[in-house]
Amino acid sequence: MNGNVIIKNASQLVTCSGFKAKQGKEMSDLHVVEDGTVVIEEGIIKAVGKTEDVLTGFDKADVYARGFDIIDAAGKAVLPGFVDSHTHFVFAGYRAEEFSWRLRGDSYMDIMKRGGGIFNTVKATRAANKEELIETGANRLDSMVSFGVTTVEGKSGYGLDHSTEIKQLEVMKELNNRHPVDIVPTFLGAHAVPGDYKGREDAYIDYLIERVMPEVADRDLAKFCDVFCEKNVFSVQQSRRLLLKAKENGLKIKIHADEIEQLGGAELAAEIGAVSADHLLQASDKGIIDIAEAGVVATLLPGTAFCLKEPCAKGRYMIDMNCAVALATDLNPGSCFSESIPLIFALATLYMNISIEEAITALTINGASALDRAGTIGSLDVGKIGDVIILEYPSYKFIPYHIAISTVEKVIKKGELIFDREK
Repeated sequence: MNGNVIIKNASQLVTCSGFKAKQGKEMSDLHVVEDGTVVIEEGIIKAVGKTEDVLTGFDKADVYARGFDIIDAAGKAVLPGFVDSHTHFVFAGYRAEEFSWRLRGDSYMDIMKRGGGIFNTVKATRAANKEELIETGANRLDSMVSFGVTTVEGKSGYGLDHSTEIKQLEVMKELNNRHPVDIVPTFLGAHAVPGDYKGREDAYIDYLIERVMPEVADRDLAKFCDVFCEKNVFSVQQSRRLLLKAKENGLKIKIHADEIEQLGGAELAAEIGAVSADHLLQASDKGIIDIAEAGVVATLLPGTAFCLKEPCAKGRYMIDMNCAVALATDLNPGSCFSESIPLIFALATLYMNISIEEAITALTINGASALDRAGTIGSLDVGKIGDVIILEYPSYKFIPYHIAISTVEKVIKKGELIFDREK
């Protein structure tokens, strides 16, 4: 392919049409076109609609002269590529032993307190060289593509020092150049408090602001800054200071908010204009209303709650309160070692009382909004990047119905076929 492709005769063309986050009831409107066609030229969507209407202006000679590939999607549903808007996919080492500890009842925070958890991964990631991280990162991206992911967010945060935080972000930049999946990098130096700063959390925030953040910003290594705002990690006050300084440095902001304790992270996200507030398992009703009114995307991570055997975030309530909800995998080596989009669909629909339509919105246009990219990806609209997935089934309703199994047959990125299960 050369970025020119016509996908025609789709039983359902699920456009998810829109250029900003969908809130509340809007999340149910997928703008489905029966017997639909999408035309992508030089990687950009040029036409979307009913097959008969779209193809009227194309004769066969013109199509072949302009180098279009033709994909007949008869009997298949076609959707925008999925956007996984919260992951930690660049890391070294694994924590299978800790999974067994959790099975016997040890909590995530207890494991962290005795030097496991994030600190275990920090040790391995510090020791890994860039090529090792690039190789494992590329393999994980390949797996994500098989689930229909065309854009992914990746966080640093397994360095907790200058050199490794920069190394992780450099790896993501290199992978973005090498791999077809678009990577949106996030600086998460405030993922935990390193041992040499224990009890001196304010000094560590100073270190990140003065020593690490300037290079991240100057070299354009990240688009976002994030912080783990949590009891015994970083307070609301410390998180506010770091994130406001990040905004001064030209970074957009995200926040790990109210995951384990109700600390006020959601309220902080609304106060300082975060693009997204993530996790939110313990968010207060006020925090939920605040982020809805402020237009902050609520990025929910049901896979993590599932793996930690915790109740999921109140997704149904958030949507009813007019939030814009996104869903993401939170792929990481500790609390959710999974990049499975089908698992996220199953958990969201079965255990969070989110409808199939809302879940699709949450993993397309709202996922794009959580990365501040709703203007260019996340829907099948004219002028957007041609990121498309083709299912093996005729309806989008098969996505959660085929429990925990990927229904994605083909993935097209910028008009190029990058995954085909039939080959």
